[in-house]
Amino acid sequence: MNAFAFTRADSVAGALRAAGGDAKFVAGGTTLVDLMKLGVENPTTVIDISRMPLAGVSRMPDNGLQIGALARNADVAHHPDVVNGYPVLSQALLAGASAQLRNMATTGGNLLQRTRCVAFRDTAMACNKRSPGSGCAAIGGFNRNLAILGTSDRCIASHPSDQNVALTALEATVQISGPKGERSVPIGDFYLLPGDTPERETVLEPGELVTSVTVPPPAPGAKSAYLKLRDRASYEFALASAAVVAIVRGGTIERVRIAMGGIGTKPWRNLEAEAALHGKPATAEQFAKAAQIVLSDAKPQSQNGFKVELAKRCLIAALTTVTQGA
Repeated sequence: MNAFAFTRADSVAGALRAAGGDAKFVAGGTTLVDLMKLGVENPTTVIDISRMPLAGVSRMPDNGLQIGALARNADVAHHPDVVNGYPVLSQALLAGASAQLRNMATTGGNLLQRTRCVAFRDTAMACNKRSPGSGCAAIGGFNRNLAILGTSDRCIASHPSDQNVALTALEATVQISGPKGERSVPIGDFYLLPGDTPERETVLEPGELVTSVTVPPPAPGAKSAYLKLRDRASYEFALASAAVVAIVRGGTIERVRIAMGGIGTKPWRNLEAEAALHGKPATAEQFAKAAQIVLSDAKPQSQNGFKVELAKRCLIAALTTVTQGA
C-alpha cells in the first residue's frame, strides 16, 4: 500500500471541499481498503466520511423509502420497513458477504463495489479496467465467474453486488451531490457498459458523492424475492442471481420487474422479458420464454458457458417462488 494523506469530513459540504484529484471517499472500507492493499487503488488522499449523518432509513412523503448512503447493510436488511415492504432487498443483502462485513459495508459503498475479476485485482495481469489499453487477461484466461451479458472486447468483468440487483428490480434512484450541485439518477442509468472505456463504471463525475438511495412505494399486492446461486452457501459471489417483483391476480401477471446478477457487467434488467410476461399466465412455460429472452444475447467465454442454462433456471425458479400462492 502506498502512502496517502488521510482526512475526515463531517458533512457533505466538507467532503466535497476536500475532494479533488484522485481523492477517494471511505466509509466502511470493505472494498477500498482491500483494493489499496492490492495496489489496484492508489489514492493520494483518503477522506473518511463515516461520521456524516447519512445512515438513516426513513419513509418519504409518498410512502417510498430513503436509505442513506452510510446505512450499514445489516441495518438495512433488518429494518422493518425493508423486511415488510421490500423483502427482495432484505434477502439480497443477507445473501451478500458475511455477517461481519454486512455490519461494516454501507449502501453507498455497495453501489460502488468493484468487480472481483481476478485480472482486475492482480496487478501482474493485463486489465483494461484497471489500466486502460493494457488488454484483458480474462478473455481466453480465467473467466468462470465473469459476465456473459453486456461484455465487450475490452472487458468481461461481472458486477459483484447483490444489493444493486434488488435495487434495480425495485427501480431505485441514486441521489448524488457534487461540485455542480445535486442530481438524481435512476439506477438503470447509473451503471455504464464497459464498451471501449471499461475503467468508467458509473455516471459519477470526479468529486461527486452518493448521498442516498430512494425506492418507490411498494405497489399494492406486489410480492418479491431474491434467489442467489453460488459455489458455496455463504461469503461467495453469485454465479447467477435473480431479483423479481411481481403482481399476480387470478393467475395472470399484471406487473413484473426482473433484474439479474452474476451474469452481467452491471445489474441486468431486460425490459423485453418483462413485457413478454405482462398479461400472461404465471406458468412455467411463460417463465421459460422470458428466461430465453434475457439470455438470448449471451456471449459466454471459454469457461463460463454453463451460466447460460444456470441463469435461465435461476430466473424461472425466482419467478415461480414469487408467483406461487399469489
